Amino acid sequence: QVQLVESGGGLVQAGGSLRLSCADSGRTFRSYAMGWFRQAPAKEREFVAAINRSGGNTKYADSVKGRFTISRDSAKNAVYLQINNLQPEDTALYYCAGGRMVIAAPSWYDYWGQGTQVTVSS
Repeated sequence: QVQLVESGGGLVQAGGSLRLSCADSGRTFRSYAMGWFRQAPAKEREFVAAINRSGGNTKYADSVKGRFTISRDSAKNAVYLQINNLQPEDTALYYCAGGRMVIAAPSWYDYWGQGTQVTVSS
């Protein structure tokens, strides 16, 4: 079973960077594609990025292309989200999720972490 725990969020100034991490304490991490989503107050959860099981295929939301990079380390059962040039509109609770394929739709993801808060001040 996949058990996901996110970390690395915090309060940063606009233009800063963060690296979010998502660790899986289960034994089936390598079986899943992994995704990052975010949810701002009063908004729906939105897709950010996803990566396939091998790490060779990635997908990004148009709004984050060029600033966000997703990667995974199967030896550490972890997936990462490097976020550069943070903007106030990036403020949200960021979730990682384990799913069946690299896809933007949340319904295709079976396992979710509790989220890590990213707050960007202007």
